[in-house]
Amino acid sequence: MATTQATRYITVEGRDIGLDPEGFLVDLAVWTPAVAEALAAEEGRELTPEHWEVLEVLRAFYARYESAPAMRPLVKAVSQALGPDKGRSLHLMRLFPDSPAKVGARLAGLPKPTNCL
Repeated sequence: MATTQATRYITVEGRDIGLDPEGFLVDLAVWTPAVAEALAAEEGRELTPEHWEVLEVLRAFYARYESAPAMRPLVKAVSQALGPDKGRSLHLMRLFPDSPAKVGARLAGLPKPTNCL
């Protein structure tokens, strides 16, 4: 479940988007690709087609299971959707350094995965 209290905002396409202390959306319904781009830009990231593939897998996972996947389920979901070469921890770490599950979920407009620090 998303946090209900915004501690800061980003402006995307003239709209103020509320974020929690970790940069996750307060209202998941406001996510758009432009929001993902703005969140990525804040972190100094540029989203490539490979990033978007993973973000789409994350959003599909959330739509099906109503939770954002932790790392192991993320690897499995990406492997099933995009093939074994892309469904590897190393590939995901290259795209989303630090924590692919957490960073990916944030950019995909999902709540923080459970079991992620």
